[in-house]
Amino acid sequence: MDFLIDGLLSALLLIWSLDPGLIEIVWVSLKVSSTSTLIASLVGVPAGFLIAFGEFSGKRFVITLLNTLLALPTVAVGLLVYTFICRRGIFGGFDLLYTQKAIIIGQVILIIPIVATFTISAVSRLDDRYRKTALTVGANAIQTAWVIVREVRFGIAAAIIAAFGRVIAEVGISMMLGGNAKGFTRTMTTAMALEYDKGLFELSVALGIALLAVSFAVNVFFHYFQGRVRE
Repeated sequence: MDFLIDGLLSALLLIWSLDPGLIEIVWVSLKVSSTSTLIASLVGVPAGFLIAFGEFSGKRFVITLLNTLLALPTVAVGLLVYTFICRRGIFGGFDLLYTQKAIIIGQVILIIPIVATFTISAVSRLDDRYRKTALTVGANAIQTAWVIVREVRFGIAAAIIAAFGRVIAEVGISMMLGGNAKGFTRTMTTAMALEYDKGLFELSVALGIALLAVSFAVNVFFHYFQGRVRE
């Protein structure tokens, strides 16, 4: 118990002092995760709309596949991307391996199914009369889509937050594709694993607290925004 308390106090002191090493790791995590979430949202949200409203053969299979990919292991994504960007891979000449770009590529692949699936779910729950009414009054496809986006905006926001939460806490992709290079590709989760193995318990705890704080802050902002819009 004393070991736990001492470690927790040391971690809080490390956070309070704004340790440069800690801040650097948190910044890399936020930068990489935010970028991958933005890219995945730009792809996943439109894809979710197209699948939800589209009528094509194999639609049910596509939705089932996306639902299956929600449980995709991060190490599997890391291994897949690694085979393409390593020296002997198709894209080996771009020197992407062990860079932030490599982590972003892997994370985007990981969370596109999350964004798309949650968007499909949000759109599917919307009363179809919204779309029909918009078309009846002369709205074009883009205007109709905008009406629907406004109605399901909280569902889409929840999808984006869920995707961000997935990548900010993942470790397999960051470790395999980023290499855990200090000051460059070391994220909160990979640093926690490394520092724990080295016996630096207080830094691991501090990073864990920072990770929880980031996730908590994102959710508080979402609920605040949701409440303000509904007032």
